[in-house]
Amino acid sequence: MKSFITKICALLLLVVLLSSCAVPAGESGTSKISLVDGLERPVALEKPAARIVSLAPSITEILFAIGAGDQVVGRDSFSNYPEEALAIQDVGGSMGSYSYEMIASLEPDLVLAGEINTPEQVKSLEDLGLTVYYLSNPENLQALDEVLAAAGTLTGHEKEAGELAASLNERINAVLSAVAKAEAQPLVFYELDATDPAKPWTPGPGSYMDELIQAAGGRNVGSVLQSSWAEISIEELMVQNPDIILLGDSNYGITVEQVATRTGWENLTAVTEGNVFAFNDDLVSRPGPRMVDGLEELAKIIHPELYK
Repeated sequence: MKSFITKICALLLLVVLLSSCAVPAGESGTSKISLVDGLERPVALEKPAARIVSLAPSITEILFAIGAGDQVVGRDSFSNYPEEALAIQDVGGSMGSYSYEMIASLEPDLVLAGEINTPEQVKSLEDLGLTVYYLSNPENLQALDEVLAAAGTLTGHEKEAGELAASLNERINAVLSAVAKAEAQPLVFYELDATDPAKPWTPGPGSYMDELIQAAGGRNVGSVLQSSWAEISIEELMVQNPDIILLGDSNYGITVEQVATRTGWENLTAVTEGNVFAFNDDLVSRPGPRMVDGLEELAKIIHPELYK
């Protein structure tokens, strides 16, 4: 009898110990994840992705910003920030061509595609048996929250994503509060490509740059155009006569000094007053956390009097 009671007590003790180790559903981080992506496709993961391939620079930057950089095993050719990303396996992307064989060999449990990728590319990857989530670009600065939240959920970094979103919103509001005190709204021309100086490309209405220039307290020369990215004639540029010129194509070797040598440009107010500046286009063309860096840089250039 004593031996039987001892065995019963031991069994009860084991049950208690096992119960104390149990984790309620939803708190282990392994509960199934189900989200609808930017192509309106339901995407499910058994648990947060541990091996991720990123197909867009903005996505790579988002993953590192929320603390999921160590989970990235493959990245597109243009993902060059942060510097640690360069050590990750390059899966292609130049001219829109990726190495599907390389992507599959990395055995990712999630491939994150962006708006630079086509639905056909997503389908091709799915046909290889890969799970693909299409992460849409944020429609505006405030919508960054939603993109970060999705990335956080998929990678198990919800807390970090939420903290980053709060920090970015605080910085955005600080810029908006600062430029609200400005007495004027300078006219800004943002140059994307002046291969033909007589009709350079610039961001138009509805583009990120259009919103960012306005949020930074300026007016965008390209807002009068008909599309988000368009050519503007030198005649129209001379009529508008911008106060500030920003060279987004400085990443490709265009210099401030070259602008004054262009026919018709030498008499523009921005040129004569020395308000032509090189600008890192990566800050504003990649819809990720560094767009807020871009907003801050724009505000300092457009309203230096507020940032002395």
